[in-house]
Order: sequence, then C-alpha cells, then structure tokens
Amino acid sequence: MPENFVSRSIRKKFEESQQPFKDKYGNWSVCNLSWCLRKRNQLKAFDKKYLNSKVKYLAGVDEAGRGPLAGPVVAAAVIFNKNTVIKDVNDSKQLTEKQREKLFDKIISIALAYSVSIIDHIIIDEINILNASLMAMKQAVGELKINPDLILIDGNKTFLSDIPAIPIVKGDTKSFSIAAASILAKVTRDRLMKNLAKDYPEYLWERNKGYPTKQHRDIIKKIGPSPLHRKTFLKNILAEQQKFEFIANEIVSEKI
Repeated sequence: MPENFVSRSIRKKFEESQQPFKDKYGNWSVCNLSWCLRKRNQLKAFDKKYLNSKVKYLAGVDEAGRGPLAGPVVAAAVIFNKNTVIKDVNDSKQLTEKQREKLFDKIISIALAYSVSIIDHIIIDEINILNASLMAMKQAVGELKINPDLILIDGNKTFLSDIPAIPIVKGDTKSFSIAAASILAKVTRDRLMKNLAKDYPEYLWERNKGYPTKQHRDIIKKIGPSPLHRKTFLKNILAEQQKFEFIANEIVSEKI
C-alpha cells in the first residue's frame, strides 16, 4: 500500500516562487537568502558529523499524524549521498503545503533510498500512538533498498534495531535527512486524508487532515465518529456528546 500510494502521480509542478518562512510572530514572510542558506548548511552539517569510515549511509526518520483523531500515522525514512543538498528542505511544519509538494518530488528523485510506512487507526487503538509511531518508523527503515549504517530518529524515543539508532529531540529542525523524511511523511499522509475525505466528506478531512480542530470535534459530537476515527482519541469528545444528549433528554422529559 505505501509504495503504490507514494508512486501515484504527483500534482502538476508549481511555478517557481520566492520561498516564505515564518517570522517570530508565526507569520509567513519572504525568505531572506542568507538566512535560508545558513539554515540549509546547518542541517547538512548536523548530518555530516555522524558520517565516518564506519558510517557511510545515514538514514533520517520521522513521522506524521500522531495528533489527529482519524486516519493513520505515517513514517518515512530517507538516505542521501553525503554531498546532497536540496534547497528549502526544512521541518515540514515550517513549510507551506505548496513548498512541501514541490520538495516531495525533489527528495524522492534525488535520494539514494526512501521508504514510507503506514499504520492504520485500528493498530493505533490496539497498541497506542507512541508504539504505532515507532512501529511505522521501524518498518520504514526496514523497507529501504539500502541498509543504513546509522539511523537518526526524530524525538526522544527509539525502536529496537540491529542498526545503531539515535533519537534527536526536534530532529526535524536540526537534521537534513530527518527534515526530508518529515516532508515525505507529511505529504503522504495529507494526500491520503484528502483521498479518504471523498468517502467521508462530512468530516472535512481535506481541510483538517483528521486533526482535532474545533470544527472537526463539533462534527463528531453532532453525527458521531466514522469507522476511520481512533476510538481511543475520542473518549473526551464522546463523553461531552453523551453528557449533552443526557441533558437534552432530561429537558424533554421535564417538558412532557
């Protein structure tokens, strides 16, 4: 499923434009060239310090979709040539959707190896989101066509592996390969949620991607969850819904 999904035809190329970045107030601004170059060099320098005679192939790993109320968690792993640099690669959360889509194409065409793994909502409910995220990341690494010598994982947790693995807190803002993996995971999951929205249009997943926006929570309270919602994530929302229904029934009973 992941391979078929990732290889699906990608949206038409967007025209080149000045690349925005978030200023200290969280607003999108035109990227200062010197800042962008400095950031790109920092990300690449971070990875290079792990490369040596014993570590030729470094895999960056990240996930997308830990917080949503519906849909899967997606993880990606990617390996680059040590000298590969891709303009504008950064933490996926710091990029616009347009930027992520363009970079997705570049990353998969330039990477020595990449892989994406998808863990569905059923498994998330069974083993919890942390374990499902780690499972997705481990599977993504395992499906790489090149075996890495070292794995850099975004976050403070790691998974059991015969290959040395290092967790990097906020790794998607520090490591070039982790940042690239974050883009692959995010774009893959967003596309998947847009496709699923066609079957469940009432939940507006094409907009919220399954995340707990107020509008999404209100829809669940009104019409209930879909088969693709994570039941373990809905306890508080459904409890509020039941409380509202109980009060409404009490009011009706009193009137009768």
